[in-house]
Amino acid sequence: MDQEQANHQITLNELTTRVGEIAFQLRKNYKILILAFVIGCLAGVSYALLKDKEYKAELSFVLADNSGGGGGLSAYAGIASQFGIDLGGVGESNGLFKGDNILEFIRSRRIISQALLNEVIIDGKSELLANRYAKAAGFKQDWNKEAETKNFIFNKDQHGLQDSLIQVLYLHILKKTLIVSKPDKKLNIIKVTTRSTDELFAKKFTDELINNVMTFYVDTKTKKEQENLDILTHQVDSVRRKLYEALGGAAEANDNNPNPNQARQKLQVLSQRKRVDAQVNGKILEELVKNQELARISLRKEMPIIQIIDAPLLPLQNNSIGPIKAGILGALVFSFLVAAFFMLKVLLKPMSN
Repeated sequence: MDQEQANHQITLNELTTRVGEIAFQLRKNYKILILAFVIGCLAGVSYALLKDKEYKAELSFVLADNSGGGGGLSAYAGIASQFGIDLGGVGESNGLFKGDNILEFIRSRRIISQALLNEVIIDGKSELLANRYAKAAGFKQDWNKEAETKNFIFNKDQHGLQDSLIQVLYLHILKKTLIVSKPDKKLNIIKVTTRSTDELFAKKFTDELINNVMTFYVDTKTKKEQENLDILTHQVDSVRRKLYEALGGAAEANDNNPNPNQARQKLQVLSQRKRVDAQVNGKILEELVKNQELARISLRKEMPIIQIIDAPLLPLQNNSIGPIKAGILGALVFSFLVAAFFMLKVLLKPMSN
C-alpha cells in the first residue's frame, strides 16, 4: 500500500515538474513565439490577398416525366394503328434518362462541348464560352507559347485542331470544374455545380449546360411522336387539297351543264365523279383529323419537363477569406505550432532521478 502511494506521488511530482519546465521554456522563448505570431499573421494576410477567388455556381433541377402508364391513351393507340399510325412511346420510357444515366449524360463530351461552343453575351460582348474558359484556366497562356496554337481562338465552324483543344478543356472541366450529383438517392433531384475563378463563366456555363440537356431531353423523348404528327399533318393537308379540288370540279361541272338533258346521261358523269371524289376524300379527311388529334395528345403526353429548383444568381459564392480573418488564423496556427514544438521538446526529454 505504501509502495502504491509512493508511485502515485512520483507521478504527480513528474507532472508538476513537466508543467513547470514547459512554462519555463515558453517564457524563455517568448520572442520566438511573438515572431511566429507576426510571421503567421503576415502569411495569412498574404494568402488572402494573393489567392485567386474560386466562384461556385450551383443549379438544381428535377426531371418531371409525363410518360408514365399509358392510361386511356393506350386504347387510342390500338385504333390509330389500324390506320397505319404509330403513336409510339405510349407507356414506354426512355432509358437514357433513367436512374443515374442522366448524371453521366450531363458529364458527357457531347453536352459539355456544346456548352463550351455556345455563344453568350458577357459584359455586353458576344463570346464563346470555350475562349472564356481557356483564358480563366490558364490554357491560353500555355498555348501562346506553342507555334501551332499561338493566338488560337475557338470558333463555331472550326474543326481539326479545335476538336483536340476542346477535348483538353473537356477533360479539365471533368477533373477540376464540374460536379454533377444526386444529393438524395431517393429523390430525382439533380445538382450541378461549376467552380471557376471566372465568376461570369461559372454562371453562364451552368445555364448553357442545362439548356442543352433540356433541349436534347425534350427532342429525344418526343422524336417519334413529333415525326408521326408531322406525317399526319402532311397527309391532312394533302387530302384537304384533293377534297377542295373535287368540290371545285363538281361545281364547275354543274356550271358547264346547268340544265342537263335527261336523255344524255353522259354529260352528268363528270359531275357525279367529282361528287364521289369529294365524299371519299371527306371521309378520309375526317379519319386523318381524328388521328392527328390523337398524335397531338400523344406528343403532349410524352413532353417531359425539366423543372429548375434553384438557379445560380450573381454575385456567386466564393471561397475567399478576408485579410483580417486570414491574418488571425495564420497567427494562431504558427504560434500553436511553435508552442507545440517546445512542449514536445520537454515531454520527450527523459526525467532525471
